[in-house]
Amino acid sequence: MKKLFIIPAVATVMFLASCGGSDTTTTESKTSTTETPAETPAYTPGSDIPGIADVAVTDHIELEGMDDMKYDKSLFKVKAGQEVKFTFKNVGKLPKEAMGHNVLVLKEGADVEAIALEAMKEKANDYIPQTDATKNEIIAHSKLLGPGESDTFTFTIAEPGVYEFICTFPGHHGTMKGKIVVE
Repeated sequence: MKKLFIIPAVATVMFLASCGGSDTTTTESKTSTTETPAETPAYTPGSDIPGIADVAVTDHIELEGMDDMKYDKSLFKVKAGQEVKFTFKNVGKLPKEAMGHNVLVLKEGADVEAIALEAMKEKANDYIPQTDATKNEIIAHSKLLGPGESDTFTFTIAEPGVYEFICTFPGHHGTMKGKIVVE
């Protein structure tokens, strides 16, 4: 029984001895420094898009749509306020009814899914949405093109930003898409 009493007593004494004071006095000194925040470079729209540094500024976009539901390019760079000529060609071989293509340039922040959903209802209008809510999100667009057909249109975007373009033939917007970076 004595052993059971001695073990906790020794442990308590050792614990208290280890928590004891020290003869060394520590003095903390606080040094006040004023940091000047480094200037953050202004954000350039689209600068975070991979490959944008390799894209030259243009005023004439040339784009091709193919039967594999892809555009041949997905990234362009233009200047704000400059008129842009956009030439789109369907280089596919499948008939327009099965694999037609168009291109819509959308306002920055446009709801791509809502536009694509509305477009599916508009076969008679080349799958261009006609409701006020979606029509107001479109900057410019081509006609629906069959194999070997092309269309050219112009537009001007005044504000720098990143603008999407898509094909609204049913089911194509998920893979036929890209970005126009406006500087």
